[in-house]
Amino acid sequence: MSLDTFVGSPLSAPDDFRTALITWYRAHRRPLPWRLEPSLYRTVVSEFMCQQTQVKTMLPYFARWLAALPDFAALAAASEAEVVKLWEGLGYYTRARNLHKLARALVALPTPPRDPAAWRELPGIGPYTAAAITSISFAAPAAVVDGNVVRILTRLTADASAYRDTTAAGKALTPLADALLNHAEPGDHNQAMMELGATVCHRHQPLCTVCPVRPFCAAARAGDPEAYPRLAAKKIEALTVLRAWCRRSVDGALLLHRTDPTARRLAGQHELPSAPQLGLTPATLAAHPLLAVKKRGITRFAFTEPIHALPAEALPATPAVGLVWIAPAELETILLSGPHRRWVRELLATTPL
Repeated sequence: MSLDTFVGSPLSAPDDFRTALITWYRAHRRPLPWRLEPSLYRTVVSEFMCQQTQVKTMLPYFARWLAALPDFAALAAASEAEVVKLWEGLGYYTRARNLHKLARALVALPTPPRDPAAWRELPGIGPYTAAAITSISFAAPAAVVDGNVVRILTRLTADASAYRDTTAAGKALTPLADALLNHAEPGDHNQAMMELGATVCHRHQPLCTVCPVRPFCAAARAGDPEAYPRLAAKKIEALTVLRAWCRRSVDGALLLHRTDPTARRLAGQHELPSAPQLGLTPATLAAHPLLAVKKRGITRFAFTEPIHALPAEALPATPAVGLVWIAPAELETILLSGPHRRWVRELLATTPL
């Protein structure tokens, strides 16, 4: 899809579109820390943290990260355990490990690369991240196409194409994004597109009345912006995982399961043990008192996780691999996922020995 498709429409005046967008951005952009004090390092860290995480959620993590690891050299010199611990609660820990690998790769170079193609050769860098980093930090003429930009482009053009997912839509819409790019200010243009999607062109109930590019938007003129983009519905799989809350009276220690430190995902993390991790059947664990039922979604899975109070004496005689007793005083020093840390704190407060 290119601008030639829109001859005779408002979008056929791309300079007017670019001017309206960037003027709005400079007047209304959020004062985010990587914008107030821009640097290549801050841009890179923010881009990794913002993947699959809302800005308002990641802001305190960003501040904590910068305080502990202020530059690429500090990050490269840190241990993986320190890096992952600082990331705790943000989820998708592969991002943290890739960011760590990226820092080590960058400090080994004479200077950081300046073009998207070279960045795509580095750990953890895909087309979107390469375009974002190089356009913002080096004014490279590369358009970003993330979920926000897909939403804007499909609404601007009333694109009725049915896409498998956002990734497929992004690939198809990249030529249009490139054609609309403001080559004089590519970094601000890309940030403006992402900002517009995050603050105005919402998935639901977009704020069309205050949108700076409404005159160019075919979906707004038709009155149905929420009809775009047209993505295939995700198939959500429901899963139930029974977990145990097990403490021993001799020292009050809590039984957790520690994942394999070499695992591709969740390496070295602790969690409340599930029935199979304990060597018990779900029915055996479910026979014990129910303390809480937790629900959460991870990618395409909807998890229901009942937590049962399991007496230490009900454990199998032969402990399963990965089970560890952790004293409550040590909980802050180990790696726990955000949900499991919240659950543990809640249960410690409500179920004394």
